Amino acid sequence: MDFNNILFEQSGNIAYITINRPTKLNALNKATISELNDAFSAAEEIEDIKVIILTGSGEKAFVAGADISEFANFSVEEGQQLAAEGQAKLFDLVANFPKPVIAAVNGFALGGGLELAMAAHFRIASDNAKMGLPEVSLGVIPGYGGTQRLPQLVGKGRAMEMIMTAGMIDAKQALEYHLVNHVTSPEELIPLAEKIAGKILNNSMVAVAAAIKAVNASYDNTVNGFEVEVEEFGKAFGTEDFKEGTSAFLNKRKANFPGK
Repeated sequence: MDFNNILFEQSGNIAYITINRPTKLNALNKATISELNDAFSAAEEIEDIKVIILTGSGEKAFVAGADISEFANFSVEEGQQLAAEGQAKLFDLVANFPKPVIAAVNGFALGGGLELAMAAHFRIASDNAKMGLPEVSLGVIPGYGGTQRLPQLVGKGRAMEMIMTAGMIDAKQALEYHLVNHVTSPEELIPLAEKIAGKILNNSMVAVAAAIKAVNASYDNTVNGFEVEVEEFGKAFGTEDFKEGTSAFLNKRKANFPGK
């Protein structure tokens, strides 16, 4: 697949989606969001792809925010449309993606960049990473899910402080805040993501997709998360993966999940 602003590569069962606008510190613009939508949509359709590693090109930035020049002169209606379309096209798509998405945060993850990382199922970071939501310093607020996902991850008080001060935290603080799961050197960032992906790939990807749905349901006020868990748990009993997993366990052998 050919893109102008991102790179899409596959190695084995892992897809690598890389935001590639190094001269703009990988800032998100409409074209990049559209290409990311296309890339994730393609990754969902490619059966061999089981895990996504999302990162930015170079070591300076994962995504250093949105491309402000695109919306500096927007009206109220245009601003609302920008947020709504962006959330639907990319951020909610990533959050509810049926295959695991690991954000490998290298360098700056600011504004829309941190919002994109937070939409991923979990995050790891290089030790030079810096994260923040600086929108109020521009007279606006986070519009791609930042006011919702940050409190879920770090708690209301810390989220309020980060948003209201428009400040940045480093990788060590992000780890203490539980915003990221692991911190490593820039050189080891992708290898660590691959190591974690490998552990995920040992399991039933059908069950992993169901677990993603059930966990996300706990953050959706329109559904009962416990009911979703019960439903997905029951559905698992009808899968070939369940039959293989239980058979392998009882016969003390490694499972070979068919993915059905």
